[in-house]
Amino acid sequence: MATTNTPEIIPDLCTGCSRCVRVCPAGVLAMAEGLAFVCGPGCIRCGHCLAVCPAQAVVVEEIRATMDFATFQENDTWLRWGDFSIVDLVRLMRSRRSCRNYTGESVPRLWLEDLIKIGTTAPSGSNSQKWTFTVLMTRKEVEALGTGIALFFKRLNRLAANRFARTYSRLFAGDVLGHYFRHHYETVRQGLIAWETEGRDILFHGAPSAIIIGSEPGGSCPKEDALMVAQNILLAAHAMGLGTCMIGYAVAALNRDSGLKKLIAIPGSETIQAVIVLGYPDEEYCRLAGRKVIKPRFPAIARH
Repeated sequence: MATTNTPEIIPDLCTGCSRCVRVCPAGVLAMAEGLAFVCGPGCIRCGHCLAVCPAQAVVVEEIRATMDFATFQENDTWLRWGDFSIVDLVRLMRSRRSCRNYTGESVPRLWLEDLIKIGTTAPSGSNSQKWTFTVLMTRKEVEALGTGIALFFKRLNRLAANRFARTYSRLFAGDVLGHYFRHHYETVRQGLIAWETEGRDILFHGAPSAIIIGSEPGGSCPKEDALMVAQNILLAAHAMGLGTCMIGYAVAALNRDSGLKKLIAIPGSETIQAVIVLGYPDEEYCRLAGRKVIKPRFPAIARH
């Protein structure tokens, strides 16, 4: 995403404080005769220079001061390090749970658009922002994708049940098919039965909407970028009163069946990184749940 001379320094406003030079990760700014100037190409448009300048002497193409949220009024003042309640943040993180029961009420389009904007405040490798978003707004659209995914897994289960195919996979394909058969085949089989005979949506849990996060080619760490966006969306959705659930089986199917991408108008060049279903939750919890006890490592490397 490198560009040439993207920042613009307004000389009449620059006070020569050099803060922009100090924070620039790409090294495209320098000082001369007491003023900042653009010294070369390579700007990644992170906006650090714009945000740190006390005199508003920096302009960066494609960066807007506000994100124009439709469902709430943004407080666009910078929050200093340590100026937010860690208690409230952890409470939000621990209160968020994967939701598998929804009321069926549709989520307004403006809410979905704001969630995506919030998602894109996440960091990305080299500020590439190569993420893409495809939104299924209605339950009918979600069901159409669910039907396509069910057909994909029906074919996959049929192949995995073939002992000769699994043997071939073990000998020539790293036992991918055998691993699927041992760990996923039965779960998928039961899910397909529930979908076809009872109309129960084991995959999307009856959610009325979905946000599909993909990545365009060229990002340095596209999966990590997309998952950080997803986490932003999950937390923001909880704060907005929505339940969410990440659907890994849908990611696998979309990346392996080009027809599914065509069904929802996703270009074949994109890689799907996360699928989030969401809606108004039909669940209520009484307390926070725990997590497994972790034992972090603190290696004494060169510790003297």
